[in-house]
Amino acid sequence: MNAIRKITGLLLAVTLTFSSCDEQALFDMNIDPNAVTDMDMQYLFSLATLRIAGEYENTRANMLYAATMIQHTSSLAGYFSGDKYFYNAQYSGAYMERHYTDVIRLYSHVINKTEGNPAEANVHAAATVMRIFDLHRMTDLYGDIPYFQAGKGLEGEENWFPVYDQQRDIYYDMVDKLKAAREMFSNSARSIASQDFMYGGNIDQWKKFTNSLLMRIAMRMSNVDPQKAREVFVEANNSGAFTSNADNGTIQFTTGPFGVNRNGLNDGYWNTYKYSRDCKISKTFIDWMKDNNDPRLMIVSGGLGNPEADPSTWNTDPAAQRGMPNGYNSTTIRNVLTPAEVEEFTSPGVGNRMFSMLNLKYLDWEDPYWLISYAEVELMKAEAAVLGWISSDANTHFANGVAGAINAWVAFDPSFARSAEEINAYIAGRGFASASNQDKLRLIGEEYWAATWLNDIESWSNWRRTGFPILEPTQDPNRFEANEIPRRLRYWEAEIGANPENYEAARARIGGDFLMTKTWWDGGN
Repeated sequence: MNAIRKITGLLLAVTLTFSSCDEQALFDMNIDPNAVTDMDMQYLFSLATLRIAGEYENTRANMLYAATMIQHTSSLAGYFSGDKYFYNAQYSGAYMERHYTDVIRLYSHVINKTEGNPAEANVHAAATVMRIFDLHRMTDLYGDIPYFQAGKGLEGEENWFPVYDQQRDIYYDMVDKLKAAREMFSNSARSIASQDFMYGGNIDQWKKFTNSLLMRIAMRMSNVDPQKAREVFVEANNSGAFTSNADNGTIQFTTGPFGVNRNGLNDGYWNTYKYSRDCKISKTFIDWMKDNNDPRLMIVSGGLGNPEADPSTWNTDPAAQRGMPNGYNSTTIRNVLTPAEVEEFTSPGVGNRMFSMLNLKYLDWEDPYWLISYAEVELMKAEAAVLGWISSDANTHFANGVAGAINAWVAFDPSFARSAEEINAYIAGRGFASASNQDKLRLIGEEYWAATWLNDIESWSNWRRTGFPILEPTQDPNRFEANEIPRRLRYWEAEIGANPENYEAARARIGGDFLMTKTWWDGGN
């Protein structure tokens, strides 16, 4: 027993001696000498930018909800929740779930790590602008959201349970931060060219993008603070926004990792189903294009039929295009079809293929992902001119916006080019110049709706602000709250348990976490 005690004591002494003399060596054993200890913030900036176009949330928030609510697309399938105003927790909360933990966290980290470093002014400014862009989308989707503390969990535990900030405060701060970022871009700082998937490091275009985003934010405030909205819009316009399609704010994709470096929106619209995909073009949109002789009809529509099974059924005649009515399922759709159409619908291999499908030519993984366009900027200027905010000619801005929207399609496929004569005839046919001011606002709203095809979160937001185009809500008896187009999406349900105090404060403040709860800027219609 004494021998055992002596040996135990000796081992304890050796252990204590080793611990006191070489404790750091023990810690060092847990450090991977090959692990990355520092990272170029430009890499994280480019990663965050690519992930804005992620397929998970774009399939859910942009397509399953926004595109069908705004009646760009339609579906008989119940999982297209926006078509009949159903509630799906995963789809509704998808943008919060993915972007707070990914996109906004990455941008926030870049901003934090480059703060006060003149050499990194460009990546700091660009990350600030894009963080605001994404949070602007976020607050337009949900209303009050975590903003000031968003994505800052790595900076301190005080940010682990972020407060939901009021949308009004968010909007005013976005304006201030965008102006500050715009002035930070510098030719003397390190270029972000190699990591910039939007403008290749061209800071003049980044400044135009920033001013264009400021104009969008200003317009969104126009119903609740018109004086501030006008002030912000005029300043951004005078500072220089987009002047042509060459400035369009799109994410450009290259060959890269599968699942990151690709347009994720196209996974939901096309995937591997192609001609049998559940999603079709809405009757509302098809009829509007046909009624107005819109040259985009056979850009938006690829055709109808089933060319995989029988090529002879594929029909690309503009006059034959047929949109799917919103608000129906495979049974109730028969109530609004003629007897001949019912017979066609129930024929083997037909079904929803009797309705116009999206054009596969803009559904490639490498196609551009839209953020803001020159067409939108010109249409916003047209509205500002009608409102008396700016002195330039509303007719010119309207024509520029419509032409810009049509001409922008060549970025997807050269076959989408339309002649100047065709475009000018369409613009003249809209009758903008002779319309009343109220009718001018309607025409601007309709063209904005058409110009934001594929960018349906923006389509939905602008519709909520303006009420244009005038849409007839669907009437499904199983709708979640009301047979009215929703005014927001519900928060990510994980927040109820993960951040309960701040979630509950926000829910109570906005008047309930409902689809029909209006956001601060929502003018209603």
